[in-house]
Amino acid sequence: MTTFHWIRHGPTHERAFVGWRDVPADLSDTARIGRLNRFLPDDAIVVASDLVRASATADVLSTGRTRLPDLPELREFDFGDWDGRHFSEVAETDPDLSRAYWETPGDAAPPGGESWNMAAQRIRPAVDGLIERYRGRHIVAVAHIGVIMTQIERATGQSAREVIGNRIDNLSVTELHLADAQWQVRRINHLP
Repeated sequence: MTTFHWIRHGPTHERAFVGWRDVPADLSDTARIGRLNRFLPDDAIVVASDLVRASATADVLSTGRTRLPDLPELREFDFGDWDGRHFSEVAETDPDLSRAYWETPGDAAPPGGESWNMAAQRIRPAVDGLIERYRGRHIVAVAHIGVIMTQIERATGQSAREVIGNRIDNLSVTELHLADAQWQVRRINHLP
């Protein structure tokens, strides 16, 4: 059985869309990071998105574990022209597109950005590559809320609209098992 322990990076304290902008994580809560470190399997491999908020979080979780190179395919959704803008500003300037993006995720994309479906297609081959190379292992994958939700969608077979309702907190664990080509969700948004 291959087990993914999807970790959402440390908090950024941003109050706007943060996609491919390279915003650092606040990793000052050493007690919480310590609990997360103790919760994760010692023999896991650790991989992350190449954005600094995920990469730095992976670095603090890789002590005693094998740290793989960062994967740009595990980046957050590309929010294009919305990146750095507040959600209410986007809702005001692009009301129909903004509503479609959240209420019917799939093909709706921000100007200059990517849709849910485009992001899922970018992420899936990277995850498949990890499965192929590290079959039967524990994989700690430090990524972003959108990435984690695409993997919940994949594991549960739910629609993007259903999955988008999940809460994924910073430094939470979403654990997905793959055995005999069948996914099983063990936990979503677990806070050790």
